[in-house]
Amino acid sequence: MQYNEVLDNLKIYEAGKPIELVVREYGVDAKDIIKLASNENPRGCSPLVIEAVKNEASKMNLYPDDSMYELKEGLADKFDISSKNVIIGAGSDQIISFALHAKANQNNAILMARTTFAMYEIYGRQTGTKILKTPSHTHNLEELLQMYKENKDIRVIFLCLPNNPLGECLDTKDVYSFLEQIDKETLVVVDGAYQEYASYKDEAKKIDPKELIEKFDNVLYLGTFSKAYGLGGMRCGYGIGNEEMITALHKLRSPFNITTLSLKAAIVALKDQEFVQKSVAENFSQMKRYETFTAENGFDFIESYTNFITLKYDASQSSSSIAQKLLKKGIIVRDLGAYGMNSLRITIGTPEQNDRFFDIYKTI
Repeated sequence: MQYNEVLDNLKIYEAGKPIELVVREYGVDAKDIIKLASNENPRGCSPLVIEAVKNEASKMNLYPDDSMYELKEGLADKFDISSKNVIIGAGSDQIISFALHAKANQNNAILMARTTFAMYEIYGRQTGTKILKTPSHTHNLEELLQMYKENKDIRVIFLCLPNNPLGECLDTKDVYSFLEQIDKETLVVVDGAYQEYASYKDEAKKIDPKELIEKFDNVLYLGTFSKAYGLGGMRCGYGIGNEEMITALHKLRSPFNITTLSLKAAIVALKDQEFVQKSVAENFSQMKRYETFTAENGFDFIESYTNFITLKYDASQSSSSIAQKLLKKGIIVRDLGAYGMNSLRITIGTPEQNDRFFDIYKTI
């Protein structure tokens, strides 16, 4: 059977190894496995969410409110915008797909940093568009701007702030200077999946969605409940843009695109900002332990504004080998060898999980 030719060179996204797979392949007891590969919140989610989902479970036979009124109003209140500026997706990556299907096709191109969220490229290739990447692994605005000016076919630019999988983050003032030089017909997607972390650590990195979309009509801001809110398994994200843009994206959204339980979880999670702030504070407290650990053991890291840290190795060590040895001991981390980097991305765990990571790392 023949399939669309855009699938020929399209790679399947490889998610972090699940605990169940490590149990099967390596015979490690499930209780001894620590997953530090997918940037989930190791503290779980708000207890209020768990209680609300239990109470909502009897409604699983019913479709969710497709208007998503309560969640949109909650986000509108949080960011001081109109609910007409909000679209909800099954994870913010679904909204990435909407954006690309709205603007990109086989006759044009999209632009991104060399090493950034893999779904930008995967969704881009689904539309048949040309993929352009900067020479630098991290976000280099000079390179992005030069490539943009040299290629008139670029229709979408992605800025991941902070960047996944590396963790670095641009200053907001520099982002604004960059956006001022972009044509209004070019869509710029500002992915703020980790903004709760960046804005906590450094005010200079904070992006205000209201200010962003008021200054720039061509910018779409993305947020998610998968990280700081601890709802990775619920798959709920959102996009914020001007009303015209959001209306266009809604034409690509299928009805009931998130579940009844996901909707309830996100509504309640949004209200418990105290849980979010405590999670973020503990994240950076524990991250300092990793920074100290690298200094003590002779390797480096990329300063992170997220809930993970990227450890860098020289030629004398292999990130792939280290990741495999950790895996056999029940520690799941993300090897960045596929990105051409001799590095490991490690989600910042709970204090107990990090204790175990450090102990096992020393043995290998």
